[in-house]
Amino acid sequence: MQMRRLGGISVSPDGRWVMYSATDVDLDENTLTSHLWIVPVAGGPARALTASMAGESGGRFSPDGKQILFESARDGRQQIWLADFDTTQGTIGEPHRLTSLSTGTSGAIWSPDSRHILFVSRVYPDCSDDACNQQRDEEKKESKVKAMIFTHLLYRHWNEFTGDKRSHLFLVSVDGGAPRDLNPGDPHEVPPFQLEGPRQYGFSPDGKEIAFEEDLDPVAATSTNIDIFTLRLDDPNARPVKISTSPGGDHTPRYSPDGRYIAWRSQARAGYESDRFRLVVYDRTTGKIRDVLPKFDRWVDEFTWAPDSKTIYFAYGDEGDERVASVDIDGSHFVKYTRRGEYGDLHVTPDGKLLIAAKTTVRMPGEVYALNVQSSAAVLPGTEDGSSGPAFAVAEERQVTHLNDALLEQLNMQEMQAFWFRSIGGVRVQGFIIKPPSFDPGKKYPVKFLIHGGPQGAWGEAWSYRWNPELFAANGYVVVMINPRGSTGYGQAFIDAVNGDWGGRPYIDLMRGLDYAEVHNPFIDKTRECVLGGSYGGYMADWILGHTHRFRCIVTHDGMFNPVSAYGTTDALWFMEWEFKGTPWTDRAMYRRWSPMLAEANFKTPTLVVHSQLDYRLDVSEGYQLFTTLQRMGVPSKMLYFPDEGHWVLKPQDSELWYKTVNDWVDQWTK
Repeated sequence: MQMRRLGGISVSPDGRWVMYSATDVDLDENTLTSHLWIVPVAGGPARALTASMAGESGGRFSPDGKQILFESARDGRQQIWLADFDTTQGTIGEPHRLTSLSTGTSGAIWSPDSRHILFVSRVYPDCSDDACNQQRDEEKKESKVKAMIFTHLLYRHWNEFTGDKRSHLFLVSVDGGAPRDLNPGDPHEVPPFQLEGPRQYGFSPDGKEIAFEEDLDPVAATSTNIDIFTLRLDDPNARPVKISTSPGGDHTPRYSPDGRYIAWRSQARAGYESDRFRLVVYDRTTGKIRDVLPKFDRWVDEFTWAPDSKTIYFAYGDEGDERVASVDIDGSHFVKYTRRGEYGDLHVTPDGKLLIAAKTTVRMPGEVYALNVQSSAAVLPGTEDGSSGPAFAVAEERQVTHLNDALLEQLNMQEMQAFWFRSIGGVRVQGFIIKPPSFDPGKKYPVKFLIHGGPQGAWGEAWSYRWNPELFAANGYVVVMINPRGSTGYGQAFIDAVNGDWGGRPYIDLMRGLDYAEVHNPFIDKTRECVLGGSYGGYMADWILGHTHRFRCIVTHDGMFNPVSAYGTTDALWFMEWEFKGTPWTDRAMYRRWSPMLAEANFKTPTLVVHSQLDYRLDVSEGYQLFTTLQRMGVPSKMLYFPDEGHWVLKPQDSELWYKTVNDWVDQWTK
């Protein structure tokens, strides 16, 4: 809770400064507050730019380098603020508020000429101005009737009810005036709902056009077919034009600096949110779309253009790391720059020499790093899949920020060690081990066996505030983590192997991985092991409950206990219908085959159930059903219930209670 948490970063147009947000936790006040900081790219002390009690985030330099924008609720509701910027000193003037929308703002970005700002606000689609939105909100607030009427699916999403409002894109002049709704009357979300990840819209270099995401499917609850649209801003009568053609999802459009291309991440299969994210380039002159890396069997998670419009830098998951690479837009000169760690929020300096990125490891929270991507002069062209030429041209990297140095120096955190083993079918599977502080190889240690969510996720060399392996190891445990079939970073076939097989081969991978860890690490006490999992990991913990008695205890967080009821209460019908190969009435056998509930006769292991009221991905009723079953069967059990959290536990005091309750439960049964 004392750690400062890195947020979004921005690089000044002259390449001299990095602006970033850092979130501070006040455990007593139960708050997380973000402020803007600035640090020289060349290195040096960081300096706070803002310090209001409300906090600020989303800091961005104007393209002409004369101003910054940020978003803050310092006047009650989040709005866009502007301040003059002195690039010589790295200081800002007195901020002034640009917008005053009753519906607030988010995701603000500059136009290339620094004269306009594009942002998102949730509005009533049939309202033509803010006065209408404000009146509707006030009427709703004052009404004694809180009932809602649903006429379509996706009536609630993630942790809130959808209601009548929709996200729309707005354009506002830096000189003030009423923002212009660029999607008037549109009943869809523009851009679509997104938990986290790269921005979903952007300007053309001449500022006359934008590209953005939108899902026009009539049943959004079963659709992943997000498309890319463009909209001319210099024609008041212009309508959005769809330029993507894939039946799957298309995401994060980015114009090349010379304006000739738009690149985005594209998925080929409809209805599958975990299909391979390919990097494609759209030629604005010919209208042709080309896959830049057709043989590259990893997900492109985010990317950014080089200043010369010939090269794209991107981040991708690979065997427990989130690496950085580059490729020329014709598919040549494939170069990998990093080995260990998780990199993201990529920015190229104007001279093209440095890549500024956020980096974490399992032992280090987020920091800003500068990678010298031109430091390896011997780089030769490689094939599209990187199988020839140098495997890596490791970039020299330098840490730019030092948010938690003093705190980290006080901590004893062990390195994460990777291992590989053969599972069913001869498939190679990767696992990881973290030893406790002050590790003594002559002692025997209990085990916390962590199972990741997704299922299309992965453990690896990355920091986490919600499921932190180092913190789990800190009170005297060996932590074991396996990336079973379904995990990302091992090729699309490995990911697809979980579809329709939730309790099958992935379960065998997990058990064989733990077997391997026990055999090859004599300090593991296999009689004192506890399994912990969240989301899909919670499902697997429930599955383990009914299929083995090897564990002394179980922690299941937001798990799926009854797939049939989970189908009827989830917001993500596209997910259930893909993973279980249909609906409960078209393939009831599949839903029953992989139902942890139907193995209840075997439940014996002491189990802690954790679930939250606002979890609309896996409804709280899944936790209630499991806890009721355990209690009625006389299995030692406890339930931790959060009335004000969603699928993720985020509030500081709730997070503290979560860790204490989980660790105390494991201690109770393994120590």
